[in-house]
This record gives sequence, C-alpha cells and structure tokens, in this order.
Amino acid sequence: MAQMRVMDIGRTAYEPALELQQRLVQEVQQSEEELAYLILVEHDPPVITAGRGRGLENILAGARQLAEMGIEVHETTRGGDVTYHGAGQIVGYPIIRIDRHGRDVHKYLRDIEEMLIRAVGRFGISAGRRAGLTGIWVGEAKLGAIGVAVSRWVSYHGFALNVTTDLSQFATIVPCGLTDESVTSMKALLGRNIRANDVRPAIVECMVDVFGFESSCEAEADLQNVR
Repeated sequence: MAQMRVMDIGRTAYEPALELQQRLVQEVQQSEEELAYLILVEHDPPVITAGRGRGLENILAGARQLAEMGIEVHETTRGGDVTYHGAGQIVGYPIIRIDRHGRDVHKYLRDIEEMLIRAVGRFGISAGRRAGLTGIWVGEAKLGAIGVAVSRWVSYHGFALNVTTDLSQFATIVPCGLTDESVTSMKALLGRNIRANDVRPAIVECMVDVFGFESSCEAEADLQNVR
C-alpha cells in the first residue's frame, strides 16, 4: 500500500506551483512503484484561474482593476469554470494514480468531496454535496471548490477550501459560473477565526483515510525551483 507524500509549500505564486505539479506528474507516471503526492499551498499573489477552454467570460473585473488589486489571471488545463485563490484559502493538488484508486474520474471527484466533508466536519461544520454540482456546500453556499485534470491516469490540479478567505474577492468573478450561488468560509460559518495550520492536518488525515493510503509523510520540495 502506498504512502502519500505531503509537500506544504506555503505562500507561493501560481506558476511555480503548477511547474511543481507537472514535474511530479511525470515522476509518478514514470515510476514502477506507486507514488502519491499532495501539494498544499496558499497562493500569493492571489489568482483567478479559468478551466479548460471556459470561464474567462465569468471574470467580472477588468484587467486594470485586477492589476490594481494584485490579482493574476491564468487559463488552466483543469475541468470546471472560473475560481479565485488567495490568502486564507488552502489549495491542495493531489498527484495520484487514479488507475489504482478506482480508475474512474467521477469517483475521484466524489472521493475528494468526501475528504473535504470529513475534514471540515472535525470542526463542527456539516457540509454536503449538491446534485449535479462539484464541490462541497453548506446550504446554498459553496465552501470548497474542485477542478481536476488527469494525464495518463495521474491526477493534478485539485481543490480549494475557504478557511479565512476574504469572500469579497469573489465579487471579481462569477464563482464556478454559477450566477445564483454564494460562497462561504469556515471562519464565516463558525463565527470565529480559525488557523489554516489547524485545518491542514485534518485534510491530510482524511485524504489518507478516503484514498486508503498506508500513511502520510512530509516531503521536501526544492523551493529554489518552486518560487
């Protein structure tokens, strides 16, 4: 049974984190044994990402306003629409062999949802799914977004969980292209501040449980090549 290696790269810009994902995807694809990674990051500067061939029309702010706010924009190869990543948000990029965990992308998405539901449940938040929509929700508000890509049965891109995120930043977009939906955060739901450092271990532990890894361990990234 494989061990999941966790790389917490802290506050990092989008492009270096993407380059790290791409290197690890190649490593996992080329390995004869099962390798698995989970990159955890808080994107700084903040970034708006658009899904594969879609979502740019759902960016409401103009280029000048985004520049003044210090928000980057990147088109990606993941599924899904447009979303925002910034301070107070835990972004996770699992690099795993889906062919050894069900060989089913839809099941993989449901497993990521299950992991997030269990993780926030440890803090007293009862989140769930909504039919036909990807992510986790509390009532009508989205708490966690998911958008993935798969290359030769190896996953990349991943999920974003709003912990203490400034929710006003989502006014720059139509989140996930859903005009009638709102977003929320763990801080807003709990009515108190919460540390991302307390949430990350819950994510790691629930990832191990849901995907059936033997355990997790810390893995160092070459930060000179990541930042």
